[in-house]
Amino acid sequence: MGVFGGGSNLEDGQLSDDAIWQDREIRFDVSLAHLELRRGEFLIDSMDSVEDTKGNNGERGELVISNLRLLWWSHKSRRTNLSVGYNSIISINIRSASSRLRGATQALFVLTKFNGSRFEFIFTNLVKNSPRLFTTIQAVYRAYDTTKLYRDLKLRGAIIGDKELKLLPLEQTYNKVNGVWNLSSDQGNLGTFFISNVRLVWHANLAENFNVSIPFLQMKSIRIRDSKFGPALVIETTQRSGGYILGFRVDPQEKMQEVYKEIHSLWQVFSVNPIFGVEFVVEDKPENIHKLTVKTAQDNVEIVNQDEDHPDVFTAYYADGVKNSDRDPVFCSEIGLAIEGLRDGITIDQLW
Repeated sequence: MGVFGGGSNLEDGQLSDDAIWQDREIRFDVSLAHLELRRGEFLIDSMDSVEDTKGNNGERGELVISNLRLLWWSHKSRRTNLSVGYNSIISINIRSASSRLRGATQALFVLTKFNGSRFEFIFTNLVKNSPRLFTTIQAVYRAYDTTKLYRDLKLRGAIIGDKELKLLPLEQTYNKVNGVWNLSSDQGNLGTFFISNVRLVWHANLAENFNVSIPFLQMKSIRIRDSKFGPALVIETTQRSGGYILGFRVDPQEKMQEVYKEIHSLWQVFSVNPIFGVEFVVEDKPENIHKLTVKTAQDNVEIVNQDEDHPDVFTAYYADGVKNSDRDPVFCSEIGLAIEGLRDGITIDQLW
């Protein structure tokens, strides 16, 4: 039998695992509404002459860099687009690429992994002698990668020093609650809560490194439930953070009710305007930023049947993990030239 029993009648706040996907997922040809920035997401930079060299070679498009993801869409139609969340990125490199609009040139190679598949994206800046594409994306990704405590649940981290919480740059502590029992073991561990504007932190009084940092972004529900220790404050985290069920007890019960209300209230306030932790300012940003706003537009055409012979859009972006060298050249009668051999299932018509 588990630690926790039946639920209480207290209102239970809920946050769906799918509520925030922008920094976690890779999506192709999303609806125009999904190109808009969500709450807590903000524009950092944008470039209106960038080619998606991997999947739409020869098409000029617009690249938008936010604090959560890269967005690209074609100038011909915004329905041809990409959304690449920073959390899926494995590496970013600058290498030579062959662009139909610029020829042989330096391009940004972004290697990613999502849902067990590896995808590669190649972006070419069509403005000559402009390093902004390279420098901005690399710097923003570093800013995202070094601020994970805002977004990810952390166990046994170096987050406590001299019995005090080590604050993040955008963090404010609202309350420190002593005498909080962690109910993860049969006997419980006595510790302390730190309640801030971005997370809830608990640490054991006898061992500062025995701790847990729970960002509000990863909370799925907060409630008071019965346990074998009596009423307990129970926090359930999202599946993406491990689907933990964490129980705490605060005595007396009236004090636990106050702590519950404070955490629940701060969590709800946070949900209205989330703080993702990424801070970045581009000093030489162009002045025509207002042109970059994407307005919501309702699709008036629904495509029901597609050509079954046409490959899925994302197949062009698959990273060829087994390709260590160029394939042997073969003669292509369609264009009258020798070309590198194509992958199985791909025809020359599908590349144009």
